[in-house]
Amino acid sequence: MNINFSMWRKAIWELIKMEDKKEWDALDVVSKWLIATRSAVTTVTIYSCIIAGLLAWRDDHFAWLPWIIVTLGLFIAHGTNNLLNDYTDFNRGVDKDNYFRTQYGVHPLVQNFWTRSQQIQWFFVSGVIAFLAGVFALIYTGFNSTVVGLFVFGALLLLFYTWPLKYWALGELAIFLVWGPIMIAGVYFVLAAGKDGNFTNLWNVALAGIPFGLSVASINVSKHIDKLNDDKAKGVGTFPVRVGQAVARFINIAMFLVIYGVIIYLVVDGYFSTFILLALFALQRAFFAVAVLSKPRPDGPPQGFEAFWPTWFSGFSFYHNRLFGHLFILGVLLDTLARKLPFDLPLSANWLGVIAFGIGIVIAGVKYFQAKAKKAGA
Repeated sequence: MNINFSMWRKAIWELIKMEDKKEWDALDVVSKWLIATRSAVTTVTIYSCIIAGLLAWRDDHFAWLPWIIVTLGLFIAHGTNNLLNDYTDFNRGVDKDNYFRTQYGVHPLVQNFWTRSQQIQWFFVSGVIAFLAGVFALIYTGFNSTVVGLFVFGALLLLFYTWPLKYWALGELAIFLVWGPIMIAGVYFVLAAGKDGNFTNLWNVALAGIPFGLSVASINVSKHIDKLNDDKAKGVGTFPVRVGQAVARFINIAMFLVIYGVIIYLVVDGYFSTFILLALFALQRAFFAVAVLSKPRPDGPPQGFEAFWPTWFSGFSFYHNRLFGHLFILGVLLDTLARKLPFDLPLSANWLGVIAFGIGIVIAGVKYFQAKAKKAGA
């Protein structure tokens, strides 16, 4: 069995579909784990940790080793949760009969790639590694009471997200809070607690986590709208199941508006320079997602989108999240560098940001209306 680095890259970037067990058995251990845990999605954890690390660096709290260990630990914990999610749903009979989950990626249990026992073994090994990273964070911070609380909270969420939180329509809210203000402020807190214990900017860090957290939650809400009928039939009470498709779609649209509203507020408030407005280059994709969400889900894939079905709303939300996450991180990086540089820039960061803001709005608007015009003429 050879190490397949190209599969690592592919699994981190896109959801993998595979039908041949021989092909599965030939994969290396890392490839199997990345595919089974849907790492193309779990990379949002790394994005959250990068944002937290940059904000910690900006405030002189950053340290490489703790950040790497905590980031890898959280990434593995996210994958561990997905393994448990699949195991729980499989045992409850949710994933049977061509359920939505089995249509867009590998499900080792449903496809008989793994036995129940093997799935538990993978869950246990992943969980131990994530647990050890958490223990490191506790030691690094001198068993700070807040970090202890975060450790316990994370462990409980990992165990109880699939059931009962997802069934009680609380899973979507948990995802926003965890991958937004809690994780970003939490990683920042660990780094600050281990360095100098200065938490002056913690509230602003949590607020800065809201846009990315909402962009992650938008994927989850969209996915649950996509599989609303399946979930309703299986008795899975997600938020869209409880409130209906129309309400869920328009709440998701509101989430996109809040994402960019909070970014602009943080610039006006002075926490970020206008470098962060680079994130507005993702508006074009936000417009596409909002346009799709403004209409009910079609019964089948529109022409040209057959390869992406059954993901519809979730596909557009994920498409937005990828670009938005990259641009948001770039904006935070440039904002941090502008504050760290030992000399003044020839053109103020604010003016550079204003220019980026203007260009982003114009490009996003023009491309959106061009696409709309092309569709109308088709």
